[in-house]
Amino acid sequence: MNHNDIVGREVADEMLEKIRTNVGALKKENWFPKLVSIKIGSNPSVDLYIRNQKRNAEKVGIDYVEKHYPEDISAEEVTAAIVHLNVDPTVTGIILQRPVPEHIPVKALQETIHPMKDVEGMHPRSIGNIVYGELMLAPCTAMASVELLKSTGMKLEGLEACVIGHSEIVGKPIAFLLMAEGATVTVCHHMTREVAVHSRRADVVFVAVGKAGLLTGDMIKPGAVVIDIGINVIETEDGQSKVVGDCDYESCQKTAGWITPVPGGVGPVTLAILMKNTVTAAQRLQSHYHKHFQGSLLE
Repeated sequence: MNHNDIVGREVADEMLEKIRTNVGALKKENWFPKLVSIKIGSNPSVDLYIRNQKRNAEKVGIDYVEKHYPEDISAEEVTAAIVHLNVDPTVTGIILQRPVPEHIPVKALQETIHPMKDVEGMHPRSIGNIVYGELMLAPCTAMASVELLKSTGMKLEGLEACVIGHSEIVGKPIAFLLMAEGATVTVCHHMTREVAVHSRRADVVFVAVGKAGLLTGDMIKPGAVVIDIGINVIETEDGQSKVVGDCDYESCQKTAGWITPVPGGVGPVTLAILMKNTVTAAQRLQSHYHKHFQGSLLE
């Protein structure tokens, strides 16, 4: 690690300590956070992500339940399973692991998960709430990226930010999260004519497009913060595989004031945010059930 690296594990560990305290407080009131993972088919990378989720859940005392469905399951069957979890009062969070088989409409399934149990922040209502400044259950990677920026101690009010990439679950939510904090945001995408013109002006650059080496050191101003959200597997000169981000780390690191390495930057914090969202969902559900104690179903 270099002196200006933002070490994701350190940020995540600090968050997890607070989350563990909140889980303990919920359990003292006989309210037990339970996160249910839904996996369809087989995928080694998904298995790794699930293991990491489970390990983080165990650290903070969240009950983590895995549900694995076969590759050929119908969309209707998965929908029925999600509906059952929606009305199960012991389940406080649901996460749909991606990718899913091609015949499964992932967006429709995401919309089936009740917004109060949407710990990934992927339901249209969760994403839409960001526009109104309701940030409790926003997409995990977007929240993690902003959390890493906050860890530098920089004041977000009035900050000039450039977001490269405008996906519905990362780029756009980051922009809205930053605006909610008072930052001035420019969003670049594949039709932006001169990305470097915008990125060189920014105090912080977020990059999430899935293209290795896209952002180079001459595209950022000295001292800027670089939050690299990309995950790309490339082949090195000796034929080995290597995971890198969307920025050319070597050149950007020389210019940036702070930079997130890949791996080891956004990833650990994304998992911590998932745990934080699970606790937030449990707290909201607790309040809901106290208010509507006579019913057992979500409205």
